Amino acid sequence: MIKVKNLQHTFSIGKRGKERQVSVLKDVSFDVEKGEIVAVVGKSGSGKSTLLQILAGFMKPEHGSIVVNAQEIAGFNEIQSAKFRLENFGFIFQNFQLMPSLTAFENIELPLKLQGMNVSERRKRVEVIMKKVGLTEVTDHYPNELSGGQQQRVSIARALVTNAPILLADEPTGSLDSETEQDILMLIQQLNRELDLTFIIITHDEEVAMIADKRFRMHDGQLVKEGEHNAI
Repeated sequence: MIKVKNLQHTFSIGKRGKERQVSVLKDVSFDVEKGEIVAVVGKSGSGKSTLLQILAGFMKPEHGSIVVNAQEIAGFNEIQSAKFRLENFGFIFQNFQLMPSLTAFENIELPLKLQGMNVSERRKRVEVIMKKVGLTEVTDHYPNELSGGQQQRVSIARALVTNAPILLADEPTGSLDSETEQDILMLIQQLNRELDLTFIIITHDEEVAMIADKRFRMHDGQLVKEGEHNAI
């Protein structure tokens, strides 16, 4: 489903005229099969978040190939990348990234509005997803009225509502307590099994990574496969 080959990227650091080049991704290659949960583990600054940004098309790599569903996306312009993201990727963030002025329902509905879906179809789609992730009792609640776990469920529902086949998660349990973390990890596994979704999870938490079918470790811009892991 995803094939990344020889990905390289550098950042310029320092004042103009005295910049130095720092290699963030060094010849990164890996494959992701449909329906896999893949974890990329690494410390802060190791390059894992940069990898996720490039996969999503928010940044262009300096070198390398990214093929998703048989399409080479590394060379897309901004408009092409935005369209491809909307159709193929859902996003789960550590800090939820919910709109505070919108209810839980409206936050989940937002990507469908961007797609131009009509009102009745949007309502049906959102209601189904909210039931799937256990949010039917907080439809009209605003983010500040929800617990951290509920906010992350809204974030997951928003990622699911467009029927995107690939979910990219950046530290999805980083803002949660240990009990709520387990609830969210169980939900991710459930959605993976029932909907055959593909997850790529960026994390520094070894326990989060243990739910993955395939695990990689990022260290100083280099990616190393750690072997197969059974879901807990």
